[in-house]
Amino acid sequence: MASIETVTLEVADPAAAERFYPTAFGLDTQIRLRASEAPTTGFRGFTLALTVSRPATVDSLIDTALDAGATSLKPAAKSLWGYGGVVQAPDGTIWKVATSAKKDTGPATRQIDEIVLLLGVADVVASKRFYVGRGLAVAKSFSRMYVEFAAGDSPVKLALYRRRALAKDLGVPPEGTGTHGLVIGGAASGPFTDLDGFAWEAASSAVPAERHRA
Repeated sequence: MASIETVTLEVADPAAAERFYPTAFGLDTQIRLRASEAPTTGFRGFTLALTVSRPATVDSLIDTALDAGATSLKPAAKSLWGYGGVVQAPDGTIWKVATSAKKDTGPATRQIDEIVLLLGVADVVASKRFYVGRGLAVAKSFSRMYVEFAAGDSPVKLALYRRRALAKDLGVPPEGTGTHGLVIGGAASGPFTDLDGFAWEAASSAVPAERHRA
């Protein structure tokens, strides 16, 4: 397993999610959906981050997400690192839309430059060691706070952040119970669960959407 091959969100209503994601963010094949009624409360321990080139694109994506039924968790605003905001999709998934730019150099494009799956973990060093042991290559590492892995040809990059710090950045309490509502697909020899309970499966086992289920 050198990188993520698929990201599957477990949602109560796949048909509604299939309508939401293309409308909100223009996402289609990048994210897969699977029906699930497994209980979950509070912070599910991860976010999907969309990196774009300019503030106008951040505003455009957040506006269409809100129009499609998302809830605002942090309105788009300038920060030390750039400009961004956070919304929660109707299925409960938290999305961050951000850019390192603080000023627009042109109109909104709705072009997504990068998708990052950011996992909130209890021990960044231990989780980093775990994933390196599974074949991922470290691209960036900032002490015990943050680790980013090389994406290769994957449409989604994996990164690790301390759970409480991630929750604070997203504007939500860090507590949560039940399922993460997330299954990650990679070229692994079989399914496994990481140190924080995030489930992985062989990418060929992933089910793209409800219409593919038996």
